[in-house]
Amino acid sequence: MRNVPISQPLYAIGDIHGQLAELHRVLDLIEKDGGKDAQIIFLGDYTDRGPDSRGVMDLLVEGQAKSRNWTFLKGNHDRMFEWFMQKPLRNDPYLMVELYWLHQRLGGDTTMQSYGVDAFRGRRNKDVQAEALAVVPQSHLDFLAGLELSYQTKDLFLVHAGIVPGVPLSKQKEENLLWIRQEFHKHEKPHPKLIVHGHTPIDHPTHYGNRVNLDTGAGYGEPLTAAVFEGVKCWALTASGRMPLAPE
Repeated sequence: MRNVPISQPLYAIGDIHGQLAELHRVLDLIEKDGGKDAQIIFLGDYTDRGPDSRGVMDLLVEGQAKSRNWTFLKGNHDRMFEWFMQKPLRNDPYLMVELYWLHQRLGGDTTMQSYGVDAFRGRRNKDVQAEALAVVPQSHLDFLAGLELSYQTKDLFLVHAGIVPGVPLSKQKEENLLWIRQEFHKHEKPHPKLIVHGHTPIDHPTHYGNRVNLDTGAGYGEPLTAAVFEGVKCWALTASGRMPLAPE
């Protein structure tokens, strides 16, 4: 976890889920607003469900290699991908017993397809993994292994899913940072900082007073969202410029 004071606008991008064209679109919006060296925090869930998870990974890994001012947070889907590629293969214990990463509901099958691996014919997980290990670049696996759990400034705490209310930010557990929903969403009192997150799809970027949700359903074909923060003030980026995000 890094703690860096805000000295310039900070940009955040919600859940991408394999939508490469949308990622290019919002990166262009950020560049128009803040220039090529804008600081960007990606909130996780880079793959699954969308059509070009490999293309998204290629772009992000390339940006990292070029030392772009980009910080990548880990989402639950990123952990599922990472664990699937480990030996022995690991399934996330948070999932329901009937679910696994390759299930079409989670979208790991489309991620494998983007790498040229067939995961649609009821094949054994171990056979899909063996084929995937032969074609998924090591740089992609290293990227997944190096993702951060959170990023914070004086005013903001950026994370994939959210936090457990009442628990100090430094004491939050990975499981909750990647998966939490209801307990976090129902909490209406202030947190130590404004929480910026994704994970739970909504119709439009929303400021709830104590948190800002930037997951606008790219994994289901909806537009991806990028936002800009100056202290606790924030705006969604659109083709027409900044759109204020104020507490509802």
